[in-house]
Amino acid sequence: MNRTRVLFMLPSLAGGGAERAVVILLRHLSRERFEPHLALLDFAGPYSSELPPDLPVHNLKVRRVRYAAPGIIRLVRGLRPRAIVSSLSELNMAVAFAAPFFPAGIRILLREDIAVTAHLAQEHRHARFWSWAYRRSYQRADRVICVADFVVHDLAEHFGIARDKLLRIYNPVESDRIRGIADDNGNPYRSPGPHFVTVGRLSKQKGMDVLLDAMALVSKSIPSASLTILGEGPLETALRAQAHWLGLSEAVHFLGFQKNPYSYVKFANASVFSSRAEGLPLAVLESLALGTPVIAVDCPGGVREAFVRCTKSRLLPALNAPLLAEAMISACDSAKSARLSAEEAKQAVDPFEAGKIVAEYEDLLSA
Repeated sequence: MNRTRVLFMLPSLAGGGAERAVVILLRHLSRERFEPHLALLDFAGPYSSELPPDLPVHNLKVRRVRYAAPGIIRLVRGLRPRAIVSSLSELNMAVAFAAPFFPAGIRILLREDIAVTAHLAQEHRHARFWSWAYRRSYQRADRVICVADFVVHDLAEHFGIARDKLLRIYNPVESDRIRGIADDNGNPYRSPGPHFVTVGRLSKQKGMDVLLDAMALVSKSIPSASLTILGEGPLETALRAQAHWLGLSEAVHFLGFQKNPYSYVKFANASVFSSRAEGLPLAVLESLALGTPVIAVDCPGGVREAFVRCTKSRLLPALNAPLLAEAMISACDSAKSARLSAEEAKQAVDPFEAGKIVAEYEDLLSA
């Protein structure tokens, strides 16, 4: 039986949700039907140890996307995949603009992991240029895979991408796996708490500056409360300085990237997410899978979609420190914020289970 060769592409294996989603897909994709390959601009990042052993990995050895086009073209011409699945915006653009130099018949599938309009407004100085680049590159794709319905509507309404090019496929969650390893290290918290946890890149998008302001208000009401921050990123130094200035050096713990963050999530009173924009955050879904109540901001993106089947979490209308603090304090009242039962957790993440999501990718790749 001839297998379909598919080339997945990522900038690196950094510890973000997009990278983790692709690694999950690569672990579960049928080897009877598909021959997956992975191309990386730089073979670096903590998820390298989680790649399946049978996966061919192609290291293009470039540090920036702007230098990647020649290596991408050479690899695609030599490998001749049936389809390319690229992730993360700048790499998506590079693949789309390089596509005229690929052999004929290769399908270009681009994964979009963020609410693009909000992301551009917050992160890019030259938003008009980047809007043009998104529009031109995504129009060249055969399909654009959006991780939430919000992202579909955003690309259609603000970037003029034809709706028949846009396909919503949620990010995958390995519920059984994370439940199995959440107890590996037992309860990591040594103080009485209550304990809050947040998982994500230390960047402007994740809004952790506002979360620290909220934590300062929580500490005034509940001096024993703690916040554990799991992740790395460009704002780590600034956030540490902010925590110190707010008098939170003993209450806030920066633990960096954790390969197994799940014990921190499982034994927390609540997971807190203060993002300014999102796609469909895996960390939210994984918290729900572990039965941990979630406090999140209804920011542009798919956070609201993650809560469709969950009634024991709180979606805040705006990114606001007093609102976050009030929700965190309320979460300490067990009568108001009980953990999700096993059945409730299963129901909450059922639409996002890895088996279902991988099947949708396999249907797309077989079309």
